Formats: sequence, C-alpha cells, structure tokens
Amino acid sequence: MECPVHEVKRVSVMTVKGRVDSDTAPKLEDKLKKLVDNEKTQIVLDLKDVEYMSSAGLRAMVSTLKAVKRINGDLRLCTPSPRVAEVLRLAGLTSIFNIYPSQNDAVGSF
Repeated sequence: MECPVHEVKRVSVMTVKGRVDSDTAPKLEDKLKKLVDNEKTQIVLDLKDVEYMSSAGLRAMVSTLKAVKRINGDLRLCTPSPRVAEVLRLAGLTSIFNIYPSQNDAVGSF
C-alpha cells in the first residue's frame, strides 16, 4: 500500500493505492495521525486506486474522522473504487462520511 500526501490550497490530499488490510491499515492510520498531529484538519482521502479495504482500514478512517471533528476539521472521501464503495455501503459508513465523485469536488467542499 502507498499513500502519498500533497497539499491543495489548505487541504491535505492523501491518495491511497493498493490493499488496505490488517497488515497495511496501521501504516495508513499512522500517516493520518501525523497529519492531525501537524494540525492538518482538512483531509481528503482519494480511494480510486484501493483494490481492497478491510475493517481495519475502515477503523483507521473512522478514528481519524472522530479526531479531526473534535478540532473542527473533517475527513472527506473521494472517488472510492467500486469495491470500496460497496464496503462503505455495507458497513453503513456512507452516512457518516462525505463522499465526492472527484478530488476537485472534495477539495472544493472545504
């Protein structure tokens, strides 16, 4: 799994690529935590290149969402792959995450 981060305006955009499973989810959570620790509270996760997302990956996203909401930020998702969109829907997370059809839409929503 890769998850490079770049800044667009005041928003941190993390592009997640590959599999997010019990082996790689801690790396994702660490990178997200570092963003929050560095006061990056407007975060977009681009999920178009994620081929698999386990419950560990969902937990990392939910815990980050809670952390940034506490400090008036938000974690927004964009372009989930069909498989990830289905996992989000089945887990009932489409109601707690703002999900956008493009990275530009997600960044522009802040």
